[in-house]
This record gives sequence, C-alpha cells and structure tokens, in this order.
Amino acid sequence: MLAETAIKNAKPKDKRYKLSDAGGLYIEVSTSGGKHWRMKYRYDGKEKLLSIGSYPPLV
Repeated sequence: MLAETAIKNAKPKDKRYKLSDAGGLYIEVSTSGGKHWRMKYRYDGKEKLLSIGSYPPLV
C-alpha cells in the first residue's frame, strides 16, 4: 500500500516514474514534479489507462 509520506517525498527525476499502489493504481511523478493518479486496466483484452486526477487534489 502506498503511504502518503512516500508520495509527498517523491522528487522529480530525469524521466517520469511510478509509485505503485495496488490493483493497477499508481502515482506518476513527472520530470517537473507534478504528481498524478493513474490506473491501468484491461477491457476486452486491451490495456487501457485511466487518468484520475492530480495529487494533492485541487479543492
């Protein structure tokens, strides 16, 4: 399970990278430092990607 402290402490790198949670859910950390929730899943035998939102959420 992905801890909030791990997300907060994630720093940008030269390439985008993922912090995995469970069931295909992950945080993608961009090279500029943006953090976005994504989910990989399969539908009709094809891999799909769902963009859920940014972290922290904009309220």
